[in-house]
Amino acid sequence: MDVIGDARDRLIVGLDLSDPDSAREMVARLGDDVSFYKIGMELVYGGGLDLVAELVGAGKKVFLDLKLHDIPNTVAAATRQVARLGATYLTVHAYPQTMRAAREAAGADVGILGVTALTSASDADLAEAGYAMGARDLVLRRARQATEAGIAGVVASAEEAAAIRAAVGDGLRIVTPGIRPANAEAGDQKRVMTPAAAIASGADRLVVARPIIGAADPRKAARDIVREIEVAARKR
Repeated sequence: MDVIGDARDRLIVGLDLSDPDSAREMVARLGDDVSFYKIGMELVYGGGLDLVAELVGAGKKVFLDLKLHDIPNTVAAATRQVARLGATYLTVHAYPQTMRAAREAAGADVGILGVTALTSASDADLAEAGYAMGARDLVLRRARQATEAGIAGVVASAEEAAAIRAAVGDGLRIVTPGIRPANAEAGDQKRVMTPAAAIASGADRLVVARPIIGAADPRKAARDIVREIEVAARKR
């Protein structure tokens, strides 16, 4: 399992921006206050894949959020390509076949995270998609399957973090999106939590995008969240 350093290492800033130049500008503004970044589909499809090597070369960690899901051979081939980039994490959808294929292809080069249920999905959304169980039950099932597949961790709402810990112990990293500081707008997220509450619930790393990159002073916003994480982590 990857090593977590100080409180700053628990914060992953989502570079949910449309182009590499905007992302580079944001990284420069955040400076040494942020050590870990998420690069997702918007930025990758906007030409930002090369940023993985740039950030790693600058001493940063990268969470490559591609949510892979396909037949096992295709997932394995894509994972092997990603493993060459130096990212710390790669996401796949938490289907057993997909997780096993990614884990076998990744080896020790990149940690595979299984996306359990999107934080934008409510129980009603899952029912509409054909799932017979609600978000909590689905997340716990996926977490158990992730443990069986031997991957590094899961992506799940902080609302389910404590239940995941109770179900599978400390063997999985829990990375939580949908983090909103007090008084911040939830946006399109439906299962959200504050940074302190998420850490107290058992989350290992928190993904924060809009509350930082959309702030008038992104660096101050990041520092405030890191301080909140630090206090909560000491109490856990």
